[in-house]
Amino acid sequence: MEKCSLVVPCYNEEEALPLFYEATEKVIKEMPYLEFEYIFVNDGSKDKTAQVMKELAEKDEKVHYVIFSRNFGKEAAMYAGMKEATGDYVVIMDADLQDPPELLPQMYEAVTKEGYDCAATRRVDRKGEPVIRSMFARLFYRIMNKIAKIDMVDGARDFRFMKRVMVDAILSMEEYNRFSKGIFGWVGFETKWIPFENRKRVAGKTKWNFFSLFKYSIEGMVAFSTAPLVWASFIGLLFCVIAFIAVCVLFVRALIFGDPVSGWPSLACMITFFAGLQLFCSGIIGMYLAKSYQELKGRPIYIVKEKK
Repeated sequence: MEKCSLVVPCYNEEEALPLFYEATEKVIKEMPYLEFEYIFVNDGSKDKTAQVMKELAEKDEKVHYVIFSRNFGKEAAMYAGMKEATGDYVVIMDADLQDPPELLPQMYEAVTKEGYDCAATRRVDRKGEPVIRSMFARLFYRIMNKIAKIDMVDGARDFRFMKRVMVDAILSMEEYNRFSKGIFGWVGFETKWIPFENRKRVAGKTKWNFFSLFKYSIEGMVAFSTAPLVWASFIGLLFCVIAFIAVCVLFVRALIFGDPVSGWPSLACMITFFAGLQLFCSGIIGMYLAKSYQELKGRPIYIVKEKK
């Protein structure tokens, strides 16, 4: 019998975890043709998430867990879960039940009978999400699809049902700065997208605020595109041309009309503007250098404190 590993990254999911386990158990009992295992990854939670994992493992031999020494982020948790998974198929799910377990049979059918290597999910709406956040999210996907050589679907979730060959390809990418949505697209493989309506968390609070999502989107752009570097070079070249034209205009103006150059307020504004522009471009270069520096240090993606 084939085996399926359910990888579940968790951060402060003490309340949601029992509800997730109960809901998922109902679904997998209707799939007797597959053997299942749970891989819960505790990403440095500050509540009793680790204790709940251990209690589930004591009463169910299918349950395994990995406990980090501190919070390393969801990307590290997903990577660790995939490394520990032993199944022929691997599923990544969130513990808050925003990823519907009821879709598992449909995802299995897509992978085993329709010839796909992966069945992925995407939200068709953003009900309950702030308008500004939704607007920036859609903008991010549009920008990424234009500047990066990867296919990113608007509303894509990390909820995926993957064959072992795809999982092995993802695990072969051992980079420290991980952006899984980009990695999923970069490795390729045939993917079927399954739409579903947005769901609210069953318990707890979201760990993602606007600033953290914005930071995550910037990391994605830096990780999978060099377009920002090109933009910085183009902006620099453009303003060099503008400055040269301005000098020529001022020279001709003074030569013909004898009009002296005056106005220190406008000069101060221009100096401030160009200084800010230089810092902006230097910041873009700095982000790439920082990522390279982190990769060169060769630090582990995560550190395990305890596992079963």
